[in-house]
Amino acid sequence: MPLSAINQFCYPTPSLVKTKTPTSLKCSFLSKSPPFPLTKTTPLTLNRNQKFSLSIVAMSMEAGVGVMGTKLGMMTYFDPNGKVVPVTVVGFREGNIVTQIKTDATDGYDAVQVGYRRVRDKKLTKPEMGHLEKAGVIPMRHLQEFRLQGLDGFEVGQKLLFEELFKEGDLVDVSGTTIGKGFQGGIKRHNFKRGPMSHGSKSHRALGSIGAGTTPGRVYKGKKMPGRMGGTKTKIRKLKIVKIDNDLRVVMIKGALPGKPGNLLRIAPAKIVGKNIPKS
Repeated sequence: MPLSAINQFCYPTPSLVKTKTPTSLKCSFLSKSPPFPLTKTTPLTLNRNQKFSLSIVAMSMEAGVGVMGTKLGMMTYFDPNGKVVPVTVVGFREGNIVTQIKTDATDGYDAVQVGYRRVRDKKLTKPEMGHLEKAGVIPMRHLQEFRLQGLDGFEVGQKLLFEELFKEGDLVDVSGTTIGKGFQGGIKRHNFKRGPMSHGSKSHRALGSIGAGTTPGRVYKGKKMPGRMGGTKTKIRKLKIVKIDNDLRVVMIKGALPGKPGNLLRIAPAKIVGKNIPKS
């Protein structure tokens, strides 16, 4: 394994290069300086029969704290220049309150837990109610974490307002669950082409061959085949905030967002290398 590939993601301890057991490391592009200098002169000696196995677990660090919202639908927006912009309208119910602050000393990482959408007490379990009562906040259905580099300026019970965190023109990353399409064939799911519809053809929308015969005698993993489509978590990056309406408590984001109206969305500052994410 080339040394540059290891130095690009993590800073392993010197003992790792001599062990054969897989090791899990916590690292991130926003991490501080390595515990020891790792340069090209660092010895990396392995025997011929010794295998180097390294399992990297990268922490998902956010460029800043975000909020949760509810998708309301899409509409057409005319900017001051008269240009037509397709936007998705996102509304905010009661919530976006800091319910817990996790530190490296207590939990092993720094994060801010945020709650969203108020519900009745009977909709939550007793452990959930106890967790929220300890923080002194109202019962909320959704709890999500934002892993940050620093926790300055955050306190339990603090309310996060969208207009205080973002402004018009900012780029955001939006996460959500896509619309479930159910079980679909290869044409709809993977954009396959159909066969001829005439001249005696008996293969119209069928998948066709899925592999060879005796060799290898099986179907390779990852083969594009019919199956359940949609209903998965996805993130759309670098979407522009077009309009923030404080009176209606909605925000307009350019483009389409995951899910259908009423879907939960997670909005966080966009990760831009060199601006809020250091270069490798």
